[in-house]
Amino acid sequence: MKLYNLKDHNQQVSFAQAVKQGLGNQQGLFFPLELPEFELTDIDAMLELDFVTRSSKILAAFIGDEISPHQLQERVKQAFAFPAPVAKVTGDIACLELFHGPTLAFKDFGGRFMAQMLSYISGADEQITILTATSGDTGAAVAHAFYGMENVRVVILYPQGKISPLQEKLFCTLGGNIQTIAIDGDFDACQALVKQAFDDEALKQAIGLNSANSINISRLLAQVCYYFEAVAQLPQEQRNQLVISVPSGNFGDLTAGLLAKSLGLPVKRFIAATNANDTVPRFLAEGEWRPNATVATLSNAMDVSQPNNWPRVEELFRRKTWRLKDLGFGAVDDETTRASMRELAELGYLSEPHAAIAYRVLRDQLREGEYGLFLGTAHPAKFKESVEEILDQTLPLPDALAERAELPLLSHQMAPEFASLRAFLLNQ
Repeated sequence: MKLYNLKDHNQQVSFAQAVKQGLGNQQGLFFPLELPEFELTDIDAMLELDFVTRSSKILAAFIGDEISPHQLQERVKQAFAFPAPVAKVTGDIACLELFHGPTLAFKDFGGRFMAQMLSYISGADEQITILTATSGDTGAAVAHAFYGMENVRVVILYPQGKISPLQEKLFCTLGGNIQTIAIDGDFDACQALVKQAFDDEALKQAIGLNSANSINISRLLAQVCYYFEAVAQLPQEQRNQLVISVPSGNFGDLTAGLLAKSLGLPVKRFIAATNANDTVPRFLAEGEWRPNATVATLSNAMDVSQPNNWPRVEELFRRKTWRLKDLGFGAVDDETTRASMRELAELGYLSEPHAAIAYRVLRDQLREGEYGLFLGTAHPAKFKESVEEILDQTLPLPDALAERAELPLLSHQMAPEFASLRAFLLNQ
């Protein structure tokens, strides 16, 4: 598999190199040189397969012969050891539940697959430092995926006071090879620090720097697989009129969905659903890229005003000669998010802010005869405080959260200054 750097098309790397590097020159994202496509008959046959076998075929189409089919399937089996069920909400809307993994969020798929790929690619004596920023769920998924892995040190930056207490407990109580830093700033400040680190060649070499954000190609490709799993669970008549609404912050999940469509998965259209951090919806409506300052919302994992993956979306549309105006979009404020959560509860479906946003935009834009799917990206209990307050009901904690809820936080605190982060990375 060859990938090219979106900011420097002359830089081309293998899948293994892209996984280990994370970012290319000038902080450029890697993107597949070849965009594979399955025949319609192949798609129908694949939809009959089990999740792991089908996912191995999808990933092999991108990765090529860099990993043997047997090894790839074994690694996928280790990574995707939990289901992604479709739960009916109304007669024409369902939720793809992606929160049945160990950290109760969709990031488990990408985080665990990346960990499997890195352990396969890296030499036994090769030291790796995973540096990543999180707006909530990435941190936990990456921390648990790499926890206890030899020769891998994980450093996770997150905005202090801007993720839910239970999200924080899930990954800031592990210790060992997992180090967490609460940054006095927003998610964009955390992300900017990660980018500065990757621009520092001496630092990269000294600590074997890598990133596990959704910018890493292995995480992105893993997410393609659950879109196929969703369609596999639908009857034929619903597959033909499928609209998928994706709660969007850094836009990795939407990118993965569009790559699934590029492979030939029958999706009529996608909808990008954001909160008040609506850079992309405004861009699609007005044609101007004008990021505002990031604002804190109920759906904190989507509090991103400069989404990293958007260049990949534009590149895919350009390569496929699709029209950006065919991409659905919508932004939902906190008041409407609350109302949507209550509406879902009245329908008998318990949800949290991120999924509720995707549901709301889907509900408003679904046309007659279409079937709608929105992504449930995190378990409602990860946002226990806000969900309980909005729905006026008590949520029991799943075991994964209950066992960490009372543990002490092990996080360091830091101002959003690169010199401080650099010193920390070199001196630990």
